[in-house]
Amino acid sequence: MITHPFPPVFDANAKILILGSFPSVKSREQNFYYGHPQNRFWKVVSAIYGESTPTTIAEKKSFLLRNQIAVWDVIASCDIVGSSDSSIKNVQVNDLSIILHTAKISAIYTNGKAAHKYYTKYTQCIAKREAICLPSTSPANALWSLERLIEAWRNIIFFS
Repeated sequence: MITHPFPPVFDANAKILILGSFPSVKSREQNFYYGHPQNRFWKVVSAIYGESTPTTIAEKKSFLLRNQIAVWDVIASCDIVGSSDSSIKNVQVNDLSIILHTAKISAIYTNGKAAHKYYTKYTQCIAKREAICLPSTSPANALWSLERLIEAWRNIIFFS
């Protein structure tokens, strides 16, 4: 069983919540979200907001808070082989009320189908909010080019 190693990023001004499934090996090593160098999350969101891509953890946190974005993962702990979402078993979920009771979240998005599956199965009934599934920014989602991802993710800006 692996436990999620780092806290959510949010403050009271957050208007959108982006949920992943569980941190990859690279993210766990870096102790921050979307740490794999080929994950396109930071390139996608920075393009949408017209900013340069943040590189350090401090820059990434600042970017999220400045743009009223909360980031966390659906899963608090699980059994997982490497970074493979398809291998996830024995799921324990995060308590999203920590964010939902602090911030004025207008929309919840999931980063990919796995995050959406776990959100819908375990968390939606507790949060009493539907989530919008966006295509995964993971390098495993090779069918989606950076340009297609940016276009698909562009609507998040309307809620922030």
